[in-house]
Amino acid sequence: MTPTRRDILGGAAAALAWNLPLSAHAQAWPSKPLRFVVPFAPGGSSEIVARSTALELSKTIGQNVFVDNKPGASGNIAMQEVARADDMHTIILGHIGTLAVNPYMYKKLPYDANKDFKAVSLLAKVPSLYVVHPDVPARNLQEFIALVKSKPGRMNYGSAGNGSAGHLAMEYLKMTADIFITHIPYKGTGPQLTDLLAGRLDAASVGASAILPQIKAGKLRCIATGSTKRLAQLPDVPTVAEQGFPGFEMTQWYGMLAPASMPQANIDKLAAETQKALRSPSAMERLTGDAAEAVGNTPAQFAQFIALEQKRWKQVVERAKITAD
Repeated sequence: MTPTRRDILGGAAAALAWNLPLSAHAQAWPSKPLRFVVPFAPGGSSEIVARSTALELSKTIGQNVFVDNKPGASGNIAMQEVARADDMHTIILGHIGTLAVNPYMYKKLPYDANKDFKAVSLLAKVPSLYVVHPDVPARNLQEFIALVKSKPGRMNYGSAGNGSAGHLAMEYLKMTADIFITHIPYKGTGPQLTDLLAGRLDAASVGASAILPQIKAGKLRCIATGSTKRLAQLPDVPTVAEQGFPGFEMTQWYGMLAPASMPQANIDKLAAETQKALRSPSAMERLTGDAAEAVGNTPAQFAQFIALEQKRWKQVVERAKITAD
């Protein structure tokens, strides 16, 4: 039977009606505000990076991006929740602990760092600073090491929790300098800093963004930086490498991840807009002021970076015998 003109026009109209909503939907993403989950308590470098990114991304992607802090279990609670999110508008801040350490520190994780997420973009790198309370009689790293060795088992350091960047930074230093100092984990950088400032902790390693104000105010003493070169904000503080440990580097990093169910087209758009946001003058000024280095790269580049960091920190976790307990 030969189709009539009416049949042809009707079929074309139906095809158009079928395809238009799909195209419109794809172009409209995101169609509602994006929830940017931070798997740690407020007050640390993670929140500074996340909020700086969210503020600028809200201007470029066409929807508001709001930060939602969900701490607990070294970031595992938030990672598990976001891995299962299927609303297409939930993303998460990944970092050295949740992506490169937890997979080797825990015997069993409620998420798979490589299979449950898609890399979007590396957001920023933050140098780790090694600090002591002013009452600790150590003016530099060598004096601190000598002091710790003279008091075996009697000194302590705090961190934002097992597997946190601060935990890794101190364990890396302990392993490199061959010293022992007791680890006291907290539920976030904020609670940890409260006790450090009060003198209930001797030392800590904290991201520069979260601790520069306390150092400049004289409330804490910075004895070394984990960066490869001295920081402009602390020109008189030598690096760990300068103080007897060539090649030493400890930098925290933060990146954006999305659930594996997120369509690749959305991932690519999110990555492109995130790169644009991080390269804006206001974002770069804000992050640089907090001693953070804005990055912004492609999903493939970030995925490759994660793989290299996993290889590096697997060795550290095993050698230092870092466990979740």
